[in-house]
Amino acid sequence: MSFFENTRKPVGFGGKIMVAMMNVGHSAVARWGLQFLNAAPDARVLDCGCGGGANMKRLLKKYPQGIVKGIDYSPVSVEKSKKVNDDAIAKGRCVVLQGSVADMMFADDWFDAVTAFETVYFWPDLAQCFREVWRVLKTGGTLLICNESNGDTDKDEKWTEIIGGMTIYKDTELKTYLEQAGFHDVQIHKKKSWLCVTARKR
Repeated sequence: MSFFENTRKPVGFGGKIMVAMMNVGHSAVARWGLQFLNAAPDARVLDCGCGGGANMKRLLKKYPQGIVKGIDYSPVSVEKSKKVNDDAIAKGRCVVLQGSVADMMFADDWFDAVTAFETVYFWPDLAQCFREVWRVLKTGGTLLICNESNGDTDKDEKWTEIIGGMTIYKDTELKTYLEQAGFHDVQIHKKKSWLCVTARKR
């Protein structure tokens, strides 16, 4: 496995380094994307593909009376997310679980918001994953997708060649998948090569 494969599913020592780098390297795009997520201070939020847990920490701060849960299929990511958010976990405001977005253990209609930072590239069955997100969201709830690569330039192709199982989606492709899963009010925001998409459950 190449070092860059750790972006998909971090494992071992290389994975621990990659997860730490993600927490720092993705912070600017995450902060930008979070401005498009509006929910009540006591919101229940799920962070899919929670990686190193930095965005969970941001969500806990943004929703100070809320509960933030995270899911990731990498044990290395789950371990790091727990460490980064240990205070909130101790207070009962945060839970981190290992699992797949394609088949989540959460109840129907439970979350006010679901986030996906730098992760939909690696979801093996995007349509199924979006259906699962739709299932766990409350009616009126919002999904926020935030990607550093928007698929508009040929430069993005170099990453898909280096990292197996990676697909960089254009905004129009994500919009189609989301609407097919039952989402509406799909909003698209771009800045530089960054892409943020929000969608609501009817």
